[in-house]
Amino acid sequence: MTWPDARDLLPIDAARATLVGRAWLPSGVASAAAAAGPAVVAVRGDELHDVSRAFPTMRALTEAADPATALDAALEASMGERIGSFGEVVANTPPETRDDTKPWLLSPIDLHVVKAAGVTFPVSMLERVIEERARGDQDAATEIRREILAALGGSLDDLKPGSDEAAALKALLLERGWWSQYLEVGIGPDAEVFTKAPVLATVGTNVDVGVHPASQWNNPEPEVVLVVTSEGRIVGASLGNDVNLRDVEGRSALLLGKAKDNNASASVGPFIRLFDGGFGLDDLRLAVVSLTIDGADGYHLDGMSELARISREPADLVDQVVGEHHRYPDGFVLYLGTMFAPVDDRDAPGRGFTHHDGDLVRIAEPRLGALVNRVRSTADAEPWTFGIDALYRSLAARGLLR
Repeated sequence: MTWPDARDLLPIDAARATLVGRAWLPSGVASAAAAAGPAVVAVRGDELHDVSRAFPTMRALTEAADPATALDAALEASMGERIGSFGEVVANTPPETRDDTKPWLLSPIDLHVVKAAGVTFPVSMLERVIEERARGDQDAATEIRREILAALGGSLDDLKPGSDEAAALKALLLERGWWSQYLEVGIGPDAEVFTKAPVLATVGTNVDVGVHPASQWNNPEPEVVLVVTSEGRIVGASLGNDVNLRDVEGRSALLLGKAKDNNASASVGPFIRLFDGGFGLDDLRLAVVSLTIDGADGYHLDGMSELARISREPADLVDQVVGEHHRYPDGFVLYLGTMFAPVDDRDAPGRGFTHHDGDLVRIAEPRLGALVNRVRSTADAEPWTFGIDALYRSLAARGLLR
């Protein structure tokens, strides 16, 4: 397997984009001169610049009144130090070939709470209903899918959650015995929003994502990820893989935590694209996220997810997360959900798709770049060991706390 190089990870308009991320700096490199630790970095041309003297954490940058303008001001004031070319840092990121004396990429978020919205696309909603009714049994899924589609009687693409039409459909499905908790959050007034991973537990690009070894039916979930401030302002976006264990969640929705929150089971990256004069929420609404999976066995799969087909407006999802009912003082990121529902058979007829160890997953969007991960068992992926206490000890040792 060959990891992609730097050119394959950047947006097509990278020269005009405001891209920020995080990199691990060994001691002696830039702001990590006194001690090793993570640094906030900005992409400028083919180089990465450490801007930790201005923004010790990504949270500090994204909480600025205008993050893109604040970043430009810091760089103009010479508060950024080159740590290497983008290509060099990307090449040093895969764990199996990493030189620990040189910088490597991390997930671009740090203190943000990691939230995820589910069942936001009609096709994924149907697959969740199938998971529930199949109770983790792959062999039963094909027949259940046929029966559900017949019962629904047409496309749900134009159905607005919480509308009178949605309420009428709910009444019909209840009468027929086809109502589901997934349909409730798919077309009802309240979205499904859950905490995907602990703070600092996400992984970035060119590293492994983890699938729990107890799962025999699982898949990637390619998604757009919003970056949101403590005040609820959307200030940027990235790409994410909300790794999903279909058999675990299918046995019971109460197993959502086991299905979603495992070592290396949430990836974000490669960078955050900050909103600026050339890119904003209206541009993001036009995002088309592509997915490719290549297995060591020669298997290949292509998928695509158009954000325009989401059933809930992204800003409305944010409003369901933050407000008087709940505050997030360090901000949060929000996975927006996916329309990708892998039903093509991989191993046997009627059993659909599931990951194999070593699958290479590429999630890409022309203006957000590409997030690439290799699938491993959670026990074989790099363990999560650097938490909030370690972060602040590192910042203190480097003199970055103010």
